[in-house]
Amino acid sequence: MPIIHLTTFIAAPIERVFDLSRSIDLHKKSMIHTNEQAVAGTTTGLINESETVTWKAKHVFKTRVLRVKITAMQQPFSFTDEMLDGDFKSMKHEHHFKKIQNGTFMIDLLNYSSPFGGIGWILDKYYLADYMKKLIEQRNAVIKEYAETDKWKFILE
Repeated sequence: MPIIHLTTFIAAPIERVFDLSRSIDLHKKSMIHTNEQAVAGTTTGLINESETVTWKAKHVFKTRVLRVKITAMQQPFSFTDEMLDGDFKSMKHEHHFKKIQNGTFMIDLLNYSSPFGGIGWILDKYYLADYMKKLIEQRNAVIKEYAETDKWKFILE
């Protein structure tokens, strides 16, 4: 089961980074290259604990559907989304936020398991783990860009 651990420094207040991280609208902007759309559940605004969102996007040459639920939230320090339905055997994404003197550390822990046994393991090792890491890095770069400039106002105000 691959675990992806990323830490991103953002020169912005923890509350802003937390809210941008759970913004459905900003997530769509960060995944524009996959034509990601929220098609059910919470489809705009900020997602909250116990809410679900169903994402539809093109990944790895195929249109895929992933339904996740926010299973835990401690505002503004953390939230967790877990897959309810989708192509993975399981998926859990923990988002942690740590306030520091000059900004916020945003920490992602993505735990997932691919289906198909040994074939899934090979896919993870040689392709999917890198692919997933790059997606999160791209998403985090957009959050950072919006949080550190006045762009955040277009999402949160």
